[in-house]
Amino acid sequence: MKHLSIMILVLLIANNSDGQTKLQKATFGMGCFWCSEALFQRLNGVVSVRSGYEGGSTVNPTYEDVCSGVTGHAEVIEVTYDPAKIKYDELLEVFWKSHDPTTLNRQGADVGTQYRSVIFYHSEEQKQIAEKYKKELNSTKAFGKPIVTTINKAAPFYVAENYHQDYFNKNGNEPYCRLVILPKMEKLEKVFKARLKQ
Repeated sequence: MKHLSIMILVLLIANNSDGQTKLQKATFGMGCFWCSEALFQRLNGVVSVRSGYEGGSTVNPTYEDVCSGVTGHAEVIEVTYDPAKIKYDELLEVFWKSHDPTTLNRQGADVGTQYRSVIFYHSEEQKQIAEKYKKELNSTKAFGKPIVTTINKAAPFYVAENYHQDYFNKNGNEPYCRLVILPKMEKLEKVFKARLKQ
């Protein structure tokens, strides 16, 4: 019986060390993080999404700091996902198709460097997948214009204030949510229906 317990323990450790069953992180900036968070929360295989700031020079910036445009941070979401259920390139597909990656420092009415299109990679593999995907989209002229999305190594991530977290679910009736986020959610339902949580 003791040997059986040890065997089961060894098998569990082996399953957790293969890299496929461990949770991984992906970080994207694609305009207002309220929109991005709402979309990625719906994906099957995504465990959690946190809104925050990344890519700037100020330590522990506030929302007001980032909005000033002087800190260099982007509004981003940090996605924790299970690669056994959703792959990184699938997350990238949602990223590319859910915002305009051809506009510099702007998404709709949101203007400023904090709204830039950016991918922060957490591994060499993520970097290669993102660069390959971007190259293919540009070579096929998928968006009609060159993609301006930058692909950078993950920098310190600062979690945004509590009132920014889970924003759409808490404030779905607010005008911004109804006018800006809801149409994105409806598009997600149509384009990625098979990948959504039930």
